[in-house]
Amino acid sequence: MTARVMGIVNVTPDSFSDGGQFLEPERAIAHGRELAADGAAVLDVGGESTRPGANAVSERVELERTAPVVESLAAADGPGVPVSIDTSKAEVARAALDAGASIVNDVTALRADPEIAGLCAERGCELVLMHMLGSPRTMQDNPTYDDVVEEVRAFLAGRIEAALAAGIAEGRIWVDPGIGFGKTVEHNIELLRRLGELRALGRPIVVGTSRKRFLGALTGRQVGERLGGTVASNVLALASGADVLRVHDVLAVRQALDVAETILGRREWRRGDAVAE
Repeated sequence: MTARVMGIVNVTPDSFSDGGQFLEPERAIAHGRELAADGAAVLDVGGESTRPGANAVSERVELERTAPVVESLAAADGPGVPVSIDTSKAEVARAALDAGASIVNDVTALRADPEIAGLCAERGCELVLMHMLGSPRTMQDNPTYDDVVEEVRAFLAGRIEAALAAGIAEGRIWVDPGIGFGKTVEHNIELLRRLGELRALGRPIVVGTSRKRFLGALTGRQVGERLGGTVASNVLALASGADVLRVHDVLAVRQALDVAETILGRREWRRGDAVAE
């Protein structure tokens, strides 16, 4: 099975990379459709920035931002791919699922609002559990680990157990090591180098490196100039066992993954498939 690309649809004024670009629902919807056309297998809609230092927003504001976008992208005449809601609030998740979303992406792994667990169990939706130290406001305040990979693995194992105890089917759970969420550059590199160790959890692995600060540290490039680093990190994550790559630049990453999967022997290519010279 080929890896899936999760396209990012930020309906926020302050996301680190594209804050404000898609705050208007019409623009966010058009962007989501474009990402699907570019090869996104999932559209992840978020109404609250989780960049380092970001402040929380109210449930009302998050609902106002995300509800019309989710409803349109998940509609019968939408782009035809599953929609994920990136939220840590049960009522925002509930509204999105009511509107047709089928995945809840919780960066707090059920810690901010435990009611999400019961909701996901009741609805039978997919759930992404992510590792993060503290909150977006505090997560980059001197993050420290003895062994970042083992501590992330243990945390995710514990959150899987919590989800199972709440009645969520194991086959519905995905995990995310949380690149950039309470990690130094060195921590992020180590997680990507040893990503394969998370395969022991037995769940699909989501990786999000897109345009992130550690890529800027490695390349000296500003946020809008990190496509090369994003592509490289996603290809290497794929080779190490990632199942879902969460990105802004869907077209470039999907193309890179197609080539990488073919070279790795995970994707069949036949001469008759060629369409371009």
